[in-house]
Amino acid sequence: MRFDLTDLRLFLHVVEAQSITQGAERSGMALPSASARIRGMEETSGIPLLEREARGVRPTPAGEALTHHARIVLGQMEQMRGDLQLYAGGLRGQVRLFSGRAAMAHLPARLRHFLADHPAIDIDLQEKQSPDVVAAVAGGLADLGIAADTSETGSLETRPFEIDRLVVVAALDHPLVAEGSVAFRDILCEPFVGLPADSALQGHLSAHAAREGRQFKLRVRLDSFEDICAMASSGVGLAIVPDVYARRYQAEMVLGVIPLTDAWALRHLLLCARSFAALPVHARKLVEYLTSP
Repeated sequence: MRFDLTDLRLFLHVVEAQSITQGAERSGMALPSASARIRGMEETSGIPLLEREARGVRPTPAGEALTHHARIVLGQMEQMRGDLQLYAGGLRGQVRLFSGRAAMAHLPARLRHFLADHPAIDIDLQEKQSPDVVAAVAGGLADLGIAADTSETGSLETRPFEIDRLVVVAALDHPLVAEGSVAFRDILCEPFVGLPADSALQGHLSAHAAREGRQFKLRVRLDSFEDICAMASSGVGLAIVPDVYARRYQAEMVLGVIPLTDAWALRHLLLCARSFAALPVHARKLVEYLTSP
């Protein structure tokens, strides 16, 4: 049984995208060529590697085993290439970085400087919910992840990235704005604007409301913090968002920002990896940059 590195890389892209078409695009390959390679891999192994479904594909048990080994092989090749290129006076590579929504507010400025300083390193940045970030790193779909400490990181190694403070935002003429700060339990009688029910932050807030024996009165759910802050500034309801987003929109939306006094409103964002020491050299460069004071 012989698979070359192109086969393995294509197969991983197909599994990650859950689509042969999208996997071919990520591999820079024409769809007929990609399909022929996948068929060839299945014929060579003598067993199906993918289950074809109406909405895409997913790996069979044998395909999952191949996925696991392909990640190991490609990871080792990437690490070897990076280490050797240090001796050749260059450093090239791509880092797959998955991030929760709160951390995404901090990343553009950080990555702008890093990418400018390292023109041969590319970053595949994707936004995910914190639990999905952890799962992706643990499963080898991402080299690095940034997740809130409210998500269980299991056996992953972690390093501090940023502190995320949750604040209440409201219309500037709301009586709470004059309070200076407020406890979560004291505002649960108010109407709210929130995120979709499956978001990590909304689940976090709902859990704390349940501990108080209360429920949110959510008037509307929106996908973006910008839209949520706009609704709150119009007096539709209160909202709880990361401070970095509140400050970003405060001036243009004439928004009131009120700190929460609850200890859990201070969250730590963590950079995580299966093993920082085992990362390719270009990924280790990014880790050093993101965690430096």
